[in-house]
Amino acid sequence: MDAAPADPVPPLDALRVLAVQEKAVGDGVDHIELYTLEGLVTLLWHGPRDAHDVVLMSGGAMGGLLGPAEGLYHDLGMAFSALGIGTIRIGYRRPNDLDRCVMDVAAAADIAGRVGARRFVAVGHSFGGAVAINTGIALGRHAAGVVTLATQSAGCEHADLLACPLLLVHGEGDELLPPMASEMVRMIVGHGELHLLPETGHLLKEADSFLRERLGSWIPERFAIHPGGEYGSRFRDGIGPS
Repeated sequence: MDAAPADPVPPLDALRVLAVQEKAVGDGVDHIELYTLEGLVTLLWHGPRDAHDVVLMSGGAMGGLLGPAEGLYHDLGMAFSALGIGTIRIGYRRPNDLDRCVMDVAAAADIAGRVGARRFVAVGHSFGGAVAINTGIALGRHAAGVVTLATQSAGCEHADLLACPLLLVHGEGDELLPPMASEMVRMIVGHGELHLLPETGHLLKEADSFLRERLGSWIPERFAIHPGGEYGSRFRDGIGPS
């Protein structure tokens, strides 16, 4: 007789965290470090720790916490904090390892969910766009939206499973990933608001004002119309190995 399938392990538990350190670094930002056997996960947490609405921001294949467009992630985190929205900027254990990076972002959502979060928007730049797509799929009904910035299409093969609103931004002058990558992701998902920006490169520096304005309104709007609901710390299967 076959054994019953095991319950999925919550992402935070799957990381097998050995120790945690955190320090308030001013301006409503906490620096948190999760030590694991496979490396260090770094979180910069803006805003109230018990916020019901939380934005998860992740970087590219080399990691990083600032995001594109001259520190976009920091500036949005500060702006959202004033609205009572939490923002977590995630530094991966192993940049460019999609499964593990998705797990790191899901673990950040798990931490937030255990102290109050009910709705999430995942944001990712470049490689991080695939991380954000897969995180949105894993979050299921708790995903209020996903934002990709100059995303790659690799790793988004199952993006048709994404059920939440999607915003895609890509520079037409991207020197690393062609705009076709975002067009492909939108086609796989089957919906999404796509902005192709002329004379704009991979880091989207030329579009910093547009990004701050569009994301600064689009993300709170997604939270406002999302029904929310009780958070369960156990995500569905398919997030990937720890």
